[in-house]
Amino acid sequence: MFPAGDDGPVRPAAVAEVRSPLSDGEWHRLHPLTPLLRGGLFLVVVIGIIVANLRDRLINLFLPGADEFDYEYTGDPIDFVVANNLVLWAALAVLGVVLVLIGIFWMSWRFHTFRITGDDVEVRSGVLFRTHRRAPLDRVQGVNLTRPMIARLLGMAKLEVVGAGLDSNVKLEYLSTSNAEAVRCDILRLASGRQLADAQARQGGSVRSRATAVVAAGLTELIEGAEGPDAEPESVVHIPAGRLIGSHVLSGSTIWLLALLTAVIVGSIVGTPWVLFSIVPAMIGFGAYWFRQITRSLRYSIAPTPSGVRVTFGLFTTITETLPPGRIHAVEIAQPLLWRSVGWFRIRVNRLSGRAATDSSSQQSAEVLPVGTRADVERVMRLLLPSLPADAWPDVFDRGILGPTAEGDPYTTTPRRAWVLRPLSWRRNGFLLTPDALLLRSGVFRRALVLLPLARLQSIRISQGPVDRALNVANLTGHTVLGQVSGSLGILDRAAAVTVWDQTAHGIVEASSRDRSHRWSEAGSEDSHHGAEESHSDSAAVAFEVPATQASATETSAMEAPQASSESTGAGSPVVPPHDDGAAEPRV
Repeated sequence: MFPAGDDGPVRPAAVAEVRSPLSDGEWHRLHPLTPLLRGGLFLVVVIGIIVANLRDRLINLFLPGADEFDYEYTGDPIDFVVANNLVLWAALAVLGVVLVLIGIFWMSWRFHTFRITGDDVEVRSGVLFRTHRRAPLDRVQGVNLTRPMIARLLGMAKLEVVGAGLDSNVKLEYLSTSNAEAVRCDILRLASGRQLADAQARQGGSVRSRATAVVAAGLTELIEGAEGPDAEPESVVHIPAGRLIGSHVLSGSTIWLLALLTAVIVGSIVGTPWVLFSIVPAMIGFGAYWFRQITRSLRYSIAPTPSGVRVTFGLFTTITETLPPGRIHAVEIAQPLLWRSVGWFRIRVNRLSGRAATDSSSQQSAEVLPVGTRADVERVMRLLLPSLPADAWPDVFDRGILGPTAEGDPYTTTPRRAWVLRPLSWRRNGFLLTPDALLLRSGVFRRALVLLPLARLQSIRISQGPVDRALNVANLTGHTVLGQVSGSLGILDRAAAVTVWDQTAHGIVEASSRDRSHRWSEAGSEDSHHGAEESHSDSAAVAFEVPATQASATETSAMEAPQASSESTGAGSPVVPPHDDGAAEPRV
């Protein structure tokens, strides 16, 4: 039911604070230069290449009897046109082609429209074959703003509304930069649930009060500007160019390059010297790769905004991504071997990007911190996982990514009897379950710590192979959306794996019932209107309102109930009996 005003029910769309004319629910067109940026420049280049390489064939095609005429042809079509007094005809032909192209571009622009309502972002396109795409606002995973170099020179940008499925993104290309910024803020504001919160706050208000609120909002815009005070938030991390270059030099690609150079030099000594010429293309290829990676990471910034975490990067093509709260499904902190001496780390996330996991753009968007110190990682992690308590940070760093320590290890690690399957990492390979996340620690040469928020975990699985059954160990896998972060951890004690599987299954349901981060403005509105006791009671009652789409499945391979094992399963890993129906819920 919608709140009622003096003139009847007030729908949320009627009370939404629209901050730009492009978000008023009506159909609008893109920037008039959109066809030029989407295909016009490419078409001009293609035509130039065709004319330059096929001019003789074109002359014979359009002038089949040209060989019978007595004319002086020097091999240049322009000289031919001038020498035979065909300038007027050539100009008319070029003008006709230009008019046809302009007509095609105008038709494609004319039939390419979009609108933003209180529920969806819709795009219609096509002249002969029409398409209509719709992205529900409650399924928006983020809004990316991209400014390619040529579009930046023209003051334009393109928006990409990230949906919740594969190839579900809705693109608005191109808009002016100011309109793109305004539309992005509008989409994120509507997706946050603030529209419904505003409607509820105005319940019972009169038409005059609503009109006054609209005028006040307009005056606020005049004072604060179209984008408000958070248009350019200050980045919490600053990456020097030297550190960025050094991170690529001290990477696995450098090791492969050195190995290739060594093989080439050895081959030239024991074989033929001409092998040395292969160094040149190899150096060119690695140089182009490094240049592309470095320029893509320059001008990096990450900052909090009311709509989520904003990540910006790119020197020539600037990409700005906004990660709303509740859209991050997994986080990985990694430290390659060559970075260990300088204390650098990298952060990657799993989130719905609307692209395949093997897509290069998907791999690029997964890296939210290309390189940073421990202080940088802590600041970024507090933005990505604000619900993680402060007393859990030692488990993340000191005993997590850098662990185990001599003071004790809270992680449940690989048992000593299975060290042959993890000869170097069996003391590090382990997990830790907290009320908010499942932590998976692995790696010796490349240290890695994966954090799986329980509210976003889709399912949890344990499995065994023949060798695992012989050693009484199992493998644990937390299922999230597809991405660069893996939620798998192998060679764990079987009893401990079954226990954490059971506890995680219950933790997923509990965390999902109290999570409201996917509608962050609604949650903020409720917190501002209710006291501490009311908020506590509401969070207890909200467990009965979990949508069906958030229900988490649990699965396990067919195996017998674990037997009590008296053998140690690793430091800090006592075996807890599995949870029984009707018994009190186990604590982690």
